[in-house]
Amino acid sequence: MPHSDHHHSEADTRAQYIDPGLASNGWQPHEIRREYYFTDGRKLFGNRRGQRCYVDYLLQHNKTNLAIIEAKKASKEPTEGLQQAIDYAQKLKVRFVFATNGKKIYQFDLNIGKGYFIDAFPAPHIQYELVVTGNTTLKERLLREPYYLEGPIKPHYYQEIAIQKVMEAIAEGQKRLLLTLATGTGKTQIAFQVVHKLLKSKWNLDGADRRPKILFLADRNVLADQAINTFNPYEKDLVKINGDEIRERNGIVPTNAYIFFAIYQAIAERENIGGYYTHYPKDFFDLIIIDECHRGSANEEGSWRAILDYFDSAVHLGLTATPKHKANIDTYSYFKKPLYEYSLKEGINDGFLTPYKIKRIRTNLDEYIYTSDDEIVKGEVVKDLYEMSDFDRNIIIPERTEMIAKAIIDNIRSMDKTIVFCVNQAHALTMRDMINKHKDVPDSNYCVRVTSDEGIIGRRLLEQFQNNDKDIPVILTSSQMLTTGVDARNVRNIVLCRSIQSIVEFKQIVGRGTRIFDGKDFFTIIDFTGATRNFYDPEWDGPAEGEPDYGGREKPDKAPKPEVVDSGADEPYEKLEVKLSNGRQLRITDIEVRFAGPDGKPMSAKEFLEHIISALPGLFSTEEELRTLWANPDTREKLLLDLESLGFDGEHLEAIAEMVQAKDSDYFDLLAYLTFNKDMLTRHQRTQQVIADQKYFGTFKNEQAKQFLYFMLHRYEKDGIKELAADKLPQLIQLAKLGTAKEAGIYFGGIQNLRDAYYNIQERLYQP
Repeated sequence: MPHSDHHHSEADTRAQYIDPGLASNGWQPHEIRREYYFTDGRKLFGNRRGQRCYVDYLLQHNKTNLAIIEAKKASKEPTEGLQQAIDYAQKLKVRFVFATNGKKIYQFDLNIGKGYFIDAFPAPHIQYELVVTGNTTLKERLLREPYYLEGPIKPHYYQEIAIQKVMEAIAEGQKRLLLTLATGTGKTQIAFQVVHKLLKSKWNLDGADRRPKILFLADRNVLADQAINTFNPYEKDLVKINGDEIRERNGIVPTNAYIFFAIYQAIAERENIGGYYTHYPKDFFDLIIIDECHRGSANEEGSWRAILDYFDSAVHLGLTATPKHKANIDTYSYFKKPLYEYSLKEGINDGFLTPYKIKRIRTNLDEYIYTSDDEIVKGEVVKDLYEMSDFDRNIIIPERTEMIAKAIIDNIRSMDKTIVFCVNQAHALTMRDMINKHKDVPDSNYCVRVTSDEGIIGRRLLEQFQNNDKDIPVILTSSQMLTTGVDARNVRNIVLCRSIQSIVEFKQIVGRGTRIFDGKDFFTIIDFTGATRNFYDPEWDGPAEGEPDYGGREKPDKAPKPEVVDSGADEPYEKLEVKLSNGRQLRITDIEVRFAGPDGKPMSAKEFLEHIISALPGLFSTEEELRTLWANPDTREKLLLDLESLGFDGEHLEAIAEMVQAKDSDYFDLLAYLTFNKDMLTRHQRTQQVIADQKYFGTFKNEQAKQFLYFMLHRYEKDGIKELAADKLPQLIQLAKLGTAKEAGIYFGGIQNLRDAYYNIQERLYQP
């Protein structure tokens, strides 16, 4: 051994033992992914990221993940990092973990939960045969087929797993396949790569030398069109089946393509119109991909079921964002257990989805009892008590709608893209008008309604909203049209103005805000109806295998009836409309802010405080250590990053400061109070303590130098510690109109003296 164990580093273990050991046992360079980072790190405040997950080595064969290797230096035990490696292996759906310090190799098999020492790394074909069961020539061919990797298209780790699971299932002859992945995680991209592999490998049900015929079914034109855009690399091989296309062909359905797109309404049987799908032979399609398959495809009376039954011989691949729940149990009965699941919680923690913040806004009119002081404009009173779910569905109070519209404007930044979910189309119209009445932005399309009644105009406005290069429109009001699948990456606010009883629908609505966009650290759910209670449902991000988990509640005696989801259409009867008496004052009574916790659920104020208090002692052990770290801009920056990695960014700290009535205090005082129960000073008090030390200021002979220090303290008192960051000095010099850093340094006797003063005055701010 060239080095003693004491000097033998982890890099030595890799270079001298692991790399030669893999090469000597037949592992090719393209089968070894070194320092494989497979997550992006949770999004944090200030366009930062949390810690990314990575493994020292990921071993692959035939595009299949087989094992990971955890490397340690020789002076450590080979299994020291085993537990984290096992956690990552579970995440990557890898069966084997190797842990080594260069002298010993420990192999752990996740299938049996046991490990043992081995003499050398197994050859790739041996490892592959252990992992890929029932190996066939077809399975190997499908797995080995490369991904489409041109341009920006590159699958994330979870997408690779989903694609691999589909390839294996198809090769094994399975006919009903299901993938459950959270909204915004790229289900259509997965479908594209699946189709690409099948076309390139010429898989088909006949085993013939031909490319397969594939049907992609959606239930809305906007979803079908988005999917077509994803499949753009195959634009010469695809066609959309609709009435216009068939009329151009004199009533003949198109057959001269490999990828067919359709919305079920365009090809299903309707009144006096035979279904276009029956114009195809029953065995025409090899694969049918059903987008958002929870929306009725599996129910025997569902809108898609007749089409699926007709093409029964084809492989059916369902895509859904909703885990198994009593409201969509038919879907899971049809497709059975998902091949793979990836939840909203995982997507947020991995950094592939945007975290959320909740603003629960309550008013003093969240329920209504009619009194003779109020005026009935139309309709009649049929209930003693009108509850939250009745507003704008059974009773209209224009003053309340207007108050909520004003509250929406007050709780968003004026140019942040926002979707407002209303009770129905009429409510969406009123809300649009009320928002436009109180807006500050003059553009006539600032707030628009996008519902089915808007037709082509609504579609055009939606496309403009989705265009990230366009600022207008900013706010969309809608009812049902935008709940599913609409890809608008820069949505910053989801506003809930209707009660949502279906957790399936709630999950879809939340998904409108989760998509990643540059500079978007989080999105806000503004809840006027209490719909965010769905986050606490036992089945939120819930189980998808076996029976639904009722979270300790009594299991229903029989399968529950499907929940009724409002169609967004106006009800046929006349609603009650009431004008409140002149003496009735409407107001917002409470705004409660909550943040997404690491378990995927919102954290209450109490839970949030308990969580941060439990985490703080790991960052510093004494008040003096905290004071030393905080007083230096460099170590303070690292401490703030450490806090962010634990999930506590500036937005969270602001919320905590508000909870403990410390908005005018420094974060140092907040942390010292939470950890060591120390009394808090305000920033004003800290600033005055420094200014009172005239002996210190007397050491600066130049008046400009003194004034600059006073200016710095003023900025700190006004806007907080971010004004004294290590990289803020040039900006402060510019704001103080002292010219360049070199010019400002003259007043201090040199640039180094200026920098020393910048650091020293911060030490004085935090003196006990």
